[in-house]
Amino acid sequence: MRRQPRVGPLLALCVLALVVGCAGHSARTQDARSALDASRPKHAVELYNELLEVDSEKELPKDTSGDNALLLLDRSVVLQQLGEYELSARDLQTADKQVEMLDFSRSTTDEIGRYLFSDDTGPYKSPPYEKLMINTMNMVNYLARGDLSGARVEARRFAVMQKYLSESETEKEGLLGPGSYLAGFIFEKSGDAQSAMRYYDEALASGEFVTLDPVVRRLAASSSYRTPRLTKLIDSGDATPPAEANDDAEVLVVISFGRVPAKVAKRVPIGLALTYASGSLSHADRDQANRMAAQGLVTWVNFPELERPKRYPGAPEFSLNAKGQPLDGVPVDRLTVEAWNRGKGAVIASAIVRMISRVLAGKAAEKAGGEGGVGLLLNLATQATMTAADTPDTRSWSTLPGRIALGRVRVPAGTHTVRLAARGQVIERKLELAPRGWAALNLTVLR
Repeated sequence: MRRQPRVGPLLALCVLALVVGCAGHSARTQDARSALDASRPKHAVELYNELLEVDSEKELPKDTSGDNALLLLDRSVVLQQLGEYELSARDLQTADKQVEMLDFSRSTTDEIGRYLFSDDTGPYKSPPYEKLMINTMNMVNYLARGDLSGARVEARRFAVMQKYLSESETEKEGLLGPGSYLAGFIFEKSGDAQSAMRYYDEALASGEFVTLDPVVRRLAASSSYRTPRLTKLIDSGDATPPAEANDDAEVLVVISFGRVPAKVAKRVPIGLALTYASGSLSHADRDQANRMAAQGLVTWVNFPELERPKRYPGAPEFSLNAKGQPLDGVPVDRLTVEAWNRGKGAVIASAIVRMISRVLAGKAAEKAGGEGGVGLLLNLATQATMTAADTPDTRSWSTLPGRIALGRVRVPAGTHTVRLAARGQVIERKLELAPRGWAALNLTVLR
């Protein structure tokens, strides 16, 4: 007589596999995000240090690949909020070398689904805008420290990635307003008006930046770079003196606040999932899923989804010598949602295909186990184990600011007081500015 498997261990395996299957990156980092919501950035850094298995933020993990690269990205922005710009820059540069980019234009549906859904043990694949945001956030770090040389290096890295995206994907993918705005400022202050005008033009191509209008008109006297967009802007304003004839200094401010939506695991009815994935699922897989749903073999599908974007009541504030100044706002969270929606159908299609595989494997195990309860338990154990190994990939750069506001103003050389405010946080600084000098102030509030 064939020996039957013991029921107790099989049942325990089912329960254990289902519990493990509920875990994921989003769950691991939930406490750190909650600390940021509670305005406790120092505690958030401590929690990220624990996940990275280091004693303090001054250390890098032995292994900076895989999930640790993403945790370094998360920690870097919290360090920026705490004013630890040098440590933040180090984390960003380290992670940048490890993070790969998902090419939506060249990748197949299967590849997009695999990287965004189930391959959470491999390298983190970022959407294109995140690669540009790494350089953008690091430009902020260097400018806040007054390090124009380091800022130029980061601006050139931004330009290389921007050029690649514009050529390999679409021109729109290479447009990131805040990065181009900051790169323009960096090259302007480095004495390269031609490059500065090119970056300002790219910033204006991505959206409206009213604080750039007087800058472009002023630089027009020392740069020959023109596009129809710049020419129209220059001709629409009053004539201004050349930059060389003006000894005024300049203040740049960057206010980053809120956070982009994080990825979370979600369950949806199979019928709704099939609707979402209609354009990315083969006819054979769709028919098989429908048959299984009709037989009651499948009812739900698990896949990663974005949280609902947050609302941010109240506008950020920038004042100079107690006088309010204009700010240009950029909704980074909108880029997150747009990038996710481009691959969402492939993600859900991948989830459905894996669900079909689990059911088929379970049925095969049930048949091999013979009639009675043992075969059924083998079916459940097989499906539960495969579910645990196929957890939705909820990895994302969840500390990336949801909004960025940029402002700048020219002032006479001398002493000036700058005040920045956002999300209940306020900083005030006194600046001593030399003729034709500059200063950059940053306020990051990740709540």
